[in-house]
Amino acid sequence: MTATTTPPGPPQHLCALAKANEVRFARAALKKRVRREEITAAEVILGVPPEAATMEVSVLLMSQQRWGRKRSRKLLLSIPMSENKKIGSMTERQRRAIAAALTHEAAKARALAPRPELLEGALA
Repeated sequence: MTATTTPPGPPQHLCALAKANEVRFARAALKKRVRREEITAAEVILGVPPEAATMEVSVLLMSQQRWGRKRSRKLLLSIPMSENKKIGSMTERQRRAIAAALTHEAAKARALAPRPELLEGALA
């Protein structure tokens, strides 16, 4: 009787490290896109891309421009939700609540932003 063996692949710990690096790079790219406003945090929360599924919601919120720990905590306390909640484990109701709060925050920020066309008229 002859036993057939498969050639050994890379060690398990190296495969795990490679997978962890892939996820880390994908998350970094996602956070850069959020920072550059190519995609909103609300879209990430509602769409849940694979790289964001195990990301904490506070990390995503703080990747936005002008969002720090204090502002993120304030928003999450209004929901109420833990800062450590994973995006992939959120309920549909929680997702909609955060997305609505983020959309409201964005609208409020746009309304308060200085408009250059108004400033030019005041200076002339």
